[in-house]
Amino acid sequence: MTLEAAPAASDVVATVYAPTHEVDVARTMGVHGRGTGDPTCRTTPEGFWRTVRTPIGAATLLLRQRRHGIEAYAWGDGAHWVIERVPALLGHDDDWSELSLHTHPALAEVRRRNPGMRLSRSGLMMEALVPAIIEQKVTTLEAHRAWYKLIRIYGETAPGPAPVGMHVAPHADIWRGVPSWQWHRAGVDPRRSRTVVSACQIATALERAAGVDAETAAKRLQTLPGIGRWTAAETTQRTHGDPDAVSVGDYHLAAHVGYALTGSPVDDDGMLELLEPWRGHRQRIVRLILASGFAKPRHGARMTIQDHRAH
Repeated sequence: MTLEAAPAASDVVATVYAPTHEVDVARTMGVHGRGTGDPTCRTTPEGFWRTVRTPIGAATLLLRQRRHGIEAYAWGDGAHWVIERVPALLGHDDDWSELSLHTHPALAEVRRRNPGMRLSRSGLMMEALVPAIIEQKVTTLEAHRAWYKLIRIYGETAPGPAPVGMHVAPHADIWRGVPSWQWHRAGVDPRRSRTVVSACQIATALERAAGVDAETAAKRLQTLPGIGRWTAAETTQRTHGDPDAVSVGDYHLAAHVGYALTGSPVDDDGMLELLEPWRGHRQRIVRLILASGFAKPRHGARMTIQDHRAH
């Protein structure tokens, strides 16, 4: 549906975000999507769509990259809340200026080619925490299938002219009421479903953690049963745009970082050792590696940047 087919002007809240630095909407916002079929995030020719469960209510946000800036449109009860936070969502406070890449020319080249990639800060704890819990210790495919199924059953239809099939993630009260058999049908084992329900029982307190610094928020999260370092990092990367959060315990990440930086796989300890020179910016380094297009080699070559302009 096009904006011309949107509700009356009084039902849409709009702004133009025109930062002095470059912003790549797709690179910056991609972290909030859980795969290409996520009912809460969608990319269409019109732009990047995202549904949000705000403290005020449900909202749909559309971001459109333009030469003069980024047009933002929002619908629903939470529309004003979302629009006010567009700069933070698009990495307004994300400062890469102190990140030194002089020791790794390949990473420096990735950054040069992606100057608009920024760390997004949503400020919404449960929105990031619930899917992170669902993703614990299972394959990405399994986690995404579970997320899609649960959102389509328990989420509400996205307000405004969102693409067909988009839904807003459930309120914490709804998550608490999901029956055990429905968790089972979605492929979520009792340990993970209990963790989601337990977190949702103190959702109000957890949302307040979005207002403290990322390190403190991660420590608070890890006091809850079933939430460890990986889940906390996956959450604060999105809620706080945490530039230093590393997803220790990820099934693939350590090996990927090891191959990219040294040409050999490493474990979590080895990954942290490799990233240590960039402490304070370790998530930025991980994002650069992931954005490089580097794939695990067969014979141990480290990351290089290929120039295809002549081909």
